[in-house]
Amino acid sequence: MLVVDILILGSGWTSQFLIPLLEKEKVLFAATSRDGGERYGKPTIKFEFDPLSDDEQPFTVLPDARTVVITFPIYKSGASKRLVTLFGASHAGTQAAYIQLGSSGIWNKGPTVQGGTRDQTWSDRNSPFDTTNDRAKAEIELLSLSPGVPTTVLNLCGLWGGQRNMRNWVGRVAPTKEVLAEKTSIHMIHGYDVARAILAVHQDFLKAVGQRWLLTDGRIYDWWDLASAWGSGGEAASDTDPQGPHAQWVRELMEERGVRALPRPPERLGRLLDSREFWSTFGLSPAKARLERGDA
Repeated sequence: MLVVDILILGSGWTSQFLIPLLEKEKVLFAATSRDGGERYGKPTIKFEFDPLSDDEQPFTVLPDARTVVITFPIYKSGASKRLVTLFGASHAGTQAAYIQLGSSGIWNKGPTVQGGTRDQTWSDRNSPFDTTNDRAKAEIELLSLSPGVPTTVLNLCGLWGGQRNMRNWVGRVAPTKEVLAEKTSIHMIHGYDVARAILAVHQDFLKAVGQRWLLTDGRIYDWWDLASAWGSGGEAASDTDPQGPHAQWVRELMEERGVRALPRPPERLGRLLDSREFWSTFGLSPAKARLERGDA
């Protein structure tokens, strides 16, 4: 049977960045999709994971792999263990490691206060998180399989790149001044840096075994700052002056709330995410940052 370095379960948005990177680095890979059609110019294997089924037959079409990347969310109790068990049972002698892509949203209710003012709430990968979240439960289950089965979780913040342009979100995120007034921080990571992170973990999985990682581009963005600079014209208006009322709304809010300049200081931005440990552990720095145009 074919053995690949990386098997991508689910050729979703991340694959448009991961597949070209793996090709560039000459990493042997295979990818799946529900219909088995072409994705991003490459054929895929028809596969759909049923979180409630113990039938290993659907897994027999998959190649052996050194690393399995699970790009889709898992919500059902027992499903993470079931996926690993069925893949192993259908691939005798396989020694695959598993990367689950998750969300930084699990820290929305569990920040760790680390000095500073009372409302300065920093979360890093070791901070308490919302353990009632179904995705978080599935991730805990997957991590519990280590070290017998090498597993790790990459919790991603807001994704951008390709067709996901932040400029297009302003009007939807802040349709009124009242809504904009309550917007604080936002954390982002480009799909190309997600792909680089996946490859780095694959190449040095011993550093990742049993670990949960938080991935951002190392920056905190202020919604007021973005809305004021961009307006609501979207990507089509990127070469024009800011359109819409957002710049004026922000000026008014700055006067009303005593904000002298943008971006606002961290202690006024609510949730703050610290992702330094991943980048330092794997010797990388984010390549796509500051939300500048730069599709991979």
